[in-house]
Amino acid sequence: MIDVRSPKEYQKAHLPGAINIPLLNDEDRHLVGTEYKQKGRASAVHLGLQLVGPRMDELLHIFEQSCDFQKKILFYCWRGGLRSGISSSIFSWAGHKTHILNGGYKSFRTWVLSSFEKKYKLRIMGGATGSGKTEILLNMKEKGVQVIDLEGLANHKGSAFGGLGQKPQPSSEAFENSLALELQIFDSQRVIWLENESHLIGTCYIPNPFWDQMTEAPILKLNIDTNTRVERLLKEYGYFEKPLLIEKTNILKRKLGGQHAQFAIESLEQDRRKDWLETVLVYYDKTYGYGIKKNHHRSTELPFDWNNPEQGISNIINHELNK
Repeated sequence: MIDVRSPKEYQKAHLPGAINIPLLNDEDRHLVGTEYKQKGRASAVHLGLQLVGPRMDELLHIFEQSCDFQKKILFYCWRGGLRSGISSSIFSWAGHKTHILNGGYKSFRTWVLSSFEKKYKLRIMGGATGSGKTEILLNMKEKGVQVIDLEGLANHKGSAFGGLGQKPQPSSEAFENSLALELQIFDSQRVIWLENESHLIGTCYIPNPFWDQMTEAPILKLNIDTNTRVERLLKEYGYFEKPLLIEKTNILKRKLGGQHAQFAIESLEQDRRKDWLETVLVYYDKTYGYGIKKNHHRSTELPFDWNNPEQGISNIINHELNK
């Protein structure tokens, strides 16, 4: 898939897996757009061809070097019009078979947004911070259960510390694109599992129609003892550099309260990381407890022992099958 839109358009969001070979750079696209507004389509087309013409040979070389000819070649621009048409023509003149995405990226976005309006059989994996919900879900996925890793798509684990060790987050639009394609491969008549998340995962918003379904879906709440959760969280976050952990803890200062925040930061400064974590965990457990209390009518509890995770995962799968 070759996205021939400008770099700024591509960086905002694109079809997952597409590469960007812009027909016009950001400045040239701005010039053509201004020409279109001031003098109309015909004048804008002439200007666009003047800008592209000297680069045709260069573009062909880039296309050929970038493509895997064992696969079909799909060009797209915003509406599936001139930019993808010109790019496809340059490629086909060299004897290569190409395709153009009908309606362009705009039509893809229409499809993406419509996919969230469909009804899905969702199940939510709940559990206090440190329960290992993502790890459990990914293990379930390996066993053939339909699972969407929202945190994996967002490159964020959802808390103030959730961006540590993660790649840069995609835009919300790019997140939506990836989520829609995940939903597309699943059987909508079968259960789809997701983790209990906030509406906002870092900077990525779960689209409203899909979020509404999540807030109505049954929750399976895993009961895991606090000591196990602390040990897991220390392994997950405890190795990060002290200044970084202090910076993230300061984000929670107002929610922790001045005294608790000061104790947590002093604990980090003195390398008492377990004390730091247990202090921060009080806030997260309160927040989680409030959410579960609010949604008790759709929650079911199930114990999970990390000393025997295979049995725990089997219990979750059997619990769903026996409902």
